[in-house]
Amino acid sequence: MDWLRDTEWLLWVAASLAAVLIEIVSLSFFFLMIAGGALAAAVAAAFGASLPLQVLIFSASSAGLLFGVRPSLKRWARRTPAVVMNAAALVGMDARVLETVTDNTGLVKLNGEVWTARVAPGHTKLEVGSDVFVIRIDGATAVVAPEPAPPANHFLEGNPIP
Repeated sequence: MDWLRDTEWLLWVAASLAAVLIEIVSLSFFFLMIAGGALAAAVAAAFGASLPLQVLIFSASSAGLLFGVRPSLKRWARRTPAVVMNAAALVGMDARVLETVTDNTGLVKLNGEVWTARVAPGHTKLEVGSDVFVIRIDGATAVVAPEPAPPANHFLEGNPIP
């Protein structure tokens, strides 16, 4: 049984790694705190602490991390803004019509790539070369609408603001 006494710290490290793997799946910060407690117990075992003392250190440090660190980590995670990715990130972007866009067919150049497109309901067909913006993405098709005309600048035209 001496071999077990000499490798207790390795068992705690293995428990810590298992908790980290579970944390990666759950993303709750609970198992991360358990992993921290297991690492504290591994350090105690490496310095020759008895098994009951290792369990006590594991329990105390896990509880301390759960109640002391986890709440602030959860607040930080909620405060971190979500990053829009993939097709959802294309909504609202500008595009250029490459092939006439109707309610059934068309091509646009969007974010450097050629996309199939169709015009949004309530709009007519869009001619080649016109600027459009993406309303939504339906599968691999961009639903587009014409760019709104820029507001007239009355100062440049010499007209007072009505």
